[in-house]
Amino acid sequence: MDPFGAEWLDPAGAIRETIAVSWDNGGWTAEGSSTSLECQYVVRFSPTWQIRQFLLFRDFDEPDLWIATDGHGRWGEMNGAHRTDLDGCSDIAINGSAFSPTMPVRRLPLRVGDSAEVRTAEVDTELLLVLPVHERYTRLSDRRWRKETVTAAAEPLEWEVDEHGLARTLDGGFLRRP
Repeated sequence: MDPFGAEWLDPAGAIRETIAVSWDNGGWTAEGSSTSLECQYVVRFSPTWQIRQFLLFRDFDEPDLWIATDGHGRWGEMNGAHRTDLDGCSDIAINGSAFSPTMPVRRLPLRVGDSAEVRTAEVDTELLLVLPVHERYTRLSDRRWRKETVTAAAEPLEWEVDEHGLARTLDGGFLRRP
């Protein structure tokens, strides 16, 4: 399977985030870097885009945060500690990341006009916190999506995707490099 990727820019034209997605060891691996979040991350997925692992790197060669799921909604940390608060989460949302919406877009088999509520593990890269949130994803057209946070008062986010499910335009200042 062919690799794919993207770069997102801030309104001034500086690179904010890059992502490279490749097929590796029977699943997908996404390797990202964000200058605005001052971190690098790796997300490993099953062939059907079910999350397996999430690693976040900030200052060291070793991950600052490493969480994984057994594929049935049970989550744990690198040290083996069970994260019962994250049980049932099916996606990862990295606060401030243009790649985050790709994960449910690739995984959810929604038709135009359909919505789905998902439990998501939301990652704060600065504080190294991971908290569960409920989100609703709606497919507005073949290439346009909307995300609403059900458990908090937040503005809905809308974006257009390319053939790989990567955001082309994203509310909040991200511009995709052509």
